[in-house]
Amino acid sequence: MTKSAPRFPVLLPRSGDPAALDTIVACIPGFPLPTLGVNIDHIATLRQARRTTEPDPVAAAVLAELGGADGITVHLREDRRHIQERDLRLLRQTVATHLNLEMAATPAMVVIALEVRPDYVTLVPERREEVTTEGGLDVLSYAEPLGQAVRELQSQGIPVSLFVDPHPDQLAAAAATTARWIELHTGTYANAAHEADQVREIAVLQKGAAIAQQLGLRVNAGHGLTYRNVSAVAKIPGMEELNIGHSIISRAVLVGLERAVREMKALCSGTI
Repeated sequence: MTKSAPRFPVLLPRSGDPAALDTIVACIPGFPLPTLGVNIDHIATLRQARRTTEPDPVAAAVLAELGGADGITVHLREDRRHIQERDLRLLRQTVATHLNLEMAATPAMVVIALEVRPDYVTLVPERREEVTTEGGLDVLSYAEPLGQAVRELQSQGIPVSLFVDPHPDQLAAAAATTARWIELHTGTYANAAHEADQVREIAVLQKGAAIAQQLGLRVNAGHGLTYRNVSAVAKIPGMEELNIGHSIISRAVLVGLERAVREMKALCSGTI
């Protein structure tokens, strides 16, 4: 998150046609495609399944970076179902790119973040009974505790991103917290089963990204992105980083982590 991203005009196609989006992107000279943050939570999930010492998330982070990852993302959950505090502290010492800590906006987690000092924090909703994060933060309803966490972290030099759905009211509430980034929840798009639904959801994400930038927010995205669906999200004007985990780790089981990251990086950067 140390890179300085130039601002480009945000242009929206009149229809949700992905071909129209491709045309618009191609017309912006030097349009920067997003970087790739690799979420290594599921390396720890595999380790915790047997409560053993392998595979090691720290080793996975090294391999991901060798494969071209621009950043490493981990979610330290309240129930510690995968990433452990020890992992986080070791990753802070070893990650050579940037470290993104996903966490709930609780006082206990703010204390940990201030101790470990990741390069940035992404605040996410969290419920013990969920298998994975199920949607964006309700910033409108929880503006005060979220705003307090944002202020505490950013006053100590740790930039904050809020994981939100691409709804205008939530984006406005996110901007009001003074967070510097938002991460658009791409789950609805990723779960769309039919082409028409995918086209509609890409248009929603595109509009959300445009509104966020108009509000002065920088834009990342993630959740449910795969090798099959990532390209359309990568082409959204103003998109800075995509955080992807499960799909990369799943492919890594078959082809190795470095190759899996290289292939996803190529899709994000538009080289394949």
